[in-house]
Amino acid sequence: MAAAPGATPDSAPAAGAGEVEGERVKPFTPEKAKEIIMSLQQPAIFCNMAFDWPAHHWTAKHLSEVLHDKQIRFRMGMKRTDTVPQFETTCACVEATLEEFLTWNCNQSTISGPFRDYDHSKFWAYADYKYFISLFDDKTDIFQDVIWSDFGFPGRNGRESTLWIGSMGAHTPCHLDSYGCNLVFQVQGRKRWHLFPPEDTPFLYPTRIPYEESSVFSKINVVNPDLKRFPQFCKARRYMVTLKPGQVLFVPRHWWHYVESIDPVTVSINSWIELEEDHQTRVEEAITRMLVCALKTAEDPHNTRAWLNPTEVEETSHEVNCCYLNRAVSALFDYRTSKVVEIQALRTNRDNMKKEGLNVHHHMEMEQIDDQDLLLGTIKQEAASPFGPDLVPVILSSEELPSERRGIFEGDGKDFVGKDGEHPGKLHCTKRQRMMSKNEDVVAEQIASDSSMAPSQTFISTDDLLDCLVNPQVTSIVAQLLIKGRSLWS
Repeated sequence: MAAAPGATPDSAPAAGAGEVEGERVKPFTPEKAKEIIMSLQQPAIFCNMAFDWPAHHWTAKHLSEVLHDKQIRFRMGMKRTDTVPQFETTCACVEATLEEFLTWNCNQSTISGPFRDYDHSKFWAYADYKYFISLFDDKTDIFQDVIWSDFGFPGRNGRESTLWIGSMGAHTPCHLDSYGCNLVFQVQGRKRWHLFPPEDTPFLYPTRIPYEESSVFSKINVVNPDLKRFPQFCKARRYMVTLKPGQVLFVPRHWWHYVESIDPVTVSINSWIELEEDHQTRVEEAITRMLVCALKTAEDPHNTRAWLNPTEVEETSHEVNCCYLNRAVSALFDYRTSKVVEIQALRTNRDNMKKEGLNVHHHMEMEQIDDQDLLLGTIKQEAASPFGPDLVPVILSSEELPSERRGIFEGDGKDFVGKDGEHPGKLHCTKRQRMMSKNEDVVAEQIASDSSMAPSQTFISTDDLLDCLVNPQVTSIVAQLLIKGRSLWS
């Protein structure tokens, strides 16, 4: 039932091509789009890249007709503005069809069915993290309606995608994704994104409770923060954007984000793009899983609901987690071995070129390529800013978040171009000079301020200990030591 896919990557014009003979064309070739994604170090919005995707027309109403009576799990949350994040462990769940969701979302006072116990004026509903491969298991043709290959990832489509459908107020707590970078296609309604750079991690008070592999949560409700309990948060830099239908948001690796629906119904599709750094991250995540599960299970063997995110359905036994850690380390070494083979092949090719006496000047340049450059396969070069009408940077918010929620109070980027085509708040494609390592002295202060209590209340809980043991910076160091030690044993 899926419509025919849009233009193939080979038919895409060069960057900035614009209109040609009345035919609408895309501003970036797949190769250029991928180059931008792999080099850009800040969030940005791609415009006019998905106008011909069949999924462009996937409204919630359309999807309800496609899925018919299929039961979907909705997370139910309260429309409230207190300072505590609404983690998934505190939300109720409802099994319902999309049609039942849309009926409830019309705010009918005499509603019956699965949503009958949830007053629409007090609750929001969110069908989040719905993997296409499970949702459309009997309609796999629909995978072709999503064309991530337009962004330089051949063959990538709905099979590697996730669907999100929510009512107004539905949101995900502030978190960072451990793996990859993120592309998000907005289909229906608008979503407001609050983003924070990786180097501000100490100011976001990271926690692994509730535990979910690949997600590091913040203890802070970033739209209504408790600055008395979390004073370091005032140092965090907030980038904001309202994502509109047809736009694709790029979220770089390890950028924190809080996402909220600001229209009655929102539909979005995302795909996490794998990166080379994920190989070590899997080891870090395996270490985290082992420690969290061991300590929390020992604390209360019969109650995982309080700390294990509902998305985690795998067994949490120590034996299983040990196997997971060993597999992650083995996979890392297998990956490194394959890269060594690539390096050796490149060196052999270089030596052969020398023997044949081809292009002496080119050989001299190749001699200067170190092993790291060979490992990466390319030499990164400084490039001109890619920003323009079809690639809009997400900029640093200059306004303080008010105590009462506003509507849209940040620009959508359409008027971002200033004098000489430059954006006053943009970052360059190179990494920021201020790296997380310079914030290591903040980690202890952050944890101490979070755990501080009156003398009569001093008590170190399991969660307090885990905040230190599985702090992202700590697990990174432990993983490096573990990998180094394993290398010496080999």
